[in-house]
Amino acid sequence: MTDTQTTPGVVLTDVAVQKVRSLLESEGRDDLSLRIAVQPGGCSGLRYQLYFDDRELDGDVETDYDGVKVVTDKMSAPYLSGASIDFMDTIQQQGFTIDNPNASGSCACGDSFH
Repeated sequence: MTDTQTTPGVVLTDVAVQKVRSLLESEGRDDLSLRIAVQPGGCSGLRYQLYFDDRELDGDVETDYDGVKVVTDKMSAPYLSGASIDFMDTIQQQGFTIDNPNASGSCACGDSFH
């Protein structure tokens, strides 16, 4: 069963939505969701995972961004509530960035948080 939120737990910027849409189009897939999860690991205790997924898990929190479906499992949702995901494409940085107000600290490499 899927819960659709009116106020998204995870917010994607317009640039991030465009990048996800572009990646899906380049794969020729319209049946995948961007799954955002938190898993144990990293030097600070928790690590973000972003990947395309065709599964629907019981308790998923789902948000639709103009046809781009973003899902978070029920265990990760509290850690990601209010987090903002952007896509950077500069000389210094390329990739998705996560600004999470729930993270009380992160490691020096920025790969994990607690």
